[in-house]
Amino acid sequence: MLAATGVAGNPGSHFHAASLDRWLEVYGLQDTRFASRRDALRAIFDAAKSRGRGATEVFGLRMQGGSFDHFLEQLAALVPGETRDVARFEAEFGPTLFLHLSRPDRLGQAISRLRAEQSGLWHRHADGSELERTAAGQEPRYDAGEIARHMAELAAFDAVWERWFKHEAVTPLRLGYDDLSVDPRGTLGRVLQALGLDPALARSVEVPTARLADGLSRNWRARFKAEAGGAA
Repeated sequence: MLAATGVAGNPGSHFHAASLDRWLEVYGLQDTRFASRRDALRAIFDAAKSRGRGATEVFGLRMQGGSFDHFLEQLAALVPGETRDVARFEAEFGPTLFLHLSRPDRLGQAISRLRAEQSGLWHRHADGSELERTAAGQEPRYDAGEIARHMAELAAFDAVWERWFKHEAVTPLRLGYDDLSVDPRGTLGRVLQALGLDPALARSVEVPTARLADGLSRNWRARFKAEAGGAA
């Protein structure tokens, strides 16, 4: 939706994998010879910024907890003159707005995660057709242990983000998954306004995806809460 505004970059998971080799592959640089690791990182980051800006002045980057530490290590190697993460961000990318998108309903998120892993289907278009499938998958199977494991992992990731925000004295723009799913254009407008862009541009943006949660998700939620004595 940010990309569709035409002014807010082309945001994506530009450094998703915790692997320098994978980054080189993503940007078509795997067969290039570099004099040093820092030269390779410079080429990768320049390619990522070009892709993440699109035809705009804004670079958009989505980070997840599982690859953030690796990204910070590479950023530190690329910007050795700074001692703090935020200073490195701004040295490399310019003035930076940090957004924190979270879902307090960890049970709902854990169920969605488990179903996506089992089915291979991660996203649907707004019309219900498949948008992202990573595998043929299997029929969904309720697994309380896996749901609990995902809940614990999600809580741990949120704790890591909160520690990093505190350590770096960052006050992010906080976005909730429920608000985003109920009012995606309104949430988009908030982000545009925080970027100093026209929030009215959000009104004409089509919502590209649909929620995957359905009756089966609700059944799993009820069963998990019942088994947990209503504590989840």
